[in-house]
Amino acid sequence: MMRFAVKVAYLGEHFSGSQAQPGLRTVEGDILSDLQKILRIPADDIDLKIASRTDRGVNSLGNVAVFGSSVDDQDILMRALNAVSKDIFYRSIASVDDGFNPRFADERKYRYILPSDGMDTAAMKECAGMFAGEHDFMRFCKSECKPTVLTLNSVDIRRENDIIVIDFSAKYYLWNMIRRIVAAIASVGRGDSEVSDARDALDGKNVTFGLARPDALTLLDVFYKGVDFAVPSADMFDRRIGEWMFRDRLRSMFFASL
Repeated sequence: MMRFAVKVAYLGEHFSGSQAQPGLRTVEGDILSDLQKILRIPADDIDLKIASRTDRGVNSLGNVAVFGSSVDDQDILMRALNAVSKDIFYRSIASVDDGFNPRFADERKYRYILPSDGMDTAAMKECAGMFAGEHDFMRFCKSECKPTVLTLNSVDIRRENDIIVIDFSAKYYLWNMIRRIVAAIASVGRGDSEVSDARDALDGKNVTFGLARPDALTLLDVFYKGVDFAVPSADMFDRRIGEWMFRDRLRSMFFASL
């Protein structure tokens, strides 16, 4: 039995989050179903583990799933997974040892997209800069998160035409942390709050900014030292991508005609 790590992409709108939940469609549930279709072995033998928890509606371009497989040919395995999958794209693969735990990543990168209309980018950059480094993010996570002190390696903001892109890098994050930080940055950008208000919240004062929408957040990638992921043939899911892009074009044409 081989053990593999696979990077997966998905649109969060199709799932009730990444972690398995009884009675709900989740990323973990779909991956396990895909694996059982092609491997035909018990779920316990597959021993599926997911690197990063993504909430309902949050997207991924590089979450990592680790599992046992009776198929040892990586190309055949990836082609089979992409053939049976409906809404998950299996992007790259690496062989790992039995003790590999995807939760212990060296770096995770996320991206959040905001509309740029009416936003003060300079103020947003000033606000975002406060969050880089080690802080107590007690006011920027769910109340049950403990401990709440961690290090954000970087928070970078740039304007690209009609959108603002915010990139985050850290070893790990707290539940809802990025969406709460973005809510604060966006509030400053709109002029609804001052940079000092975000500073007060970071200092532990009882200041909240709400929760930014989930579908604008994407887990870009998860990195591990010494693990090299191989990208399969480029045409592995070309037909599926083409269909999705055509659907999006039809929707764009519809809304543009209103």
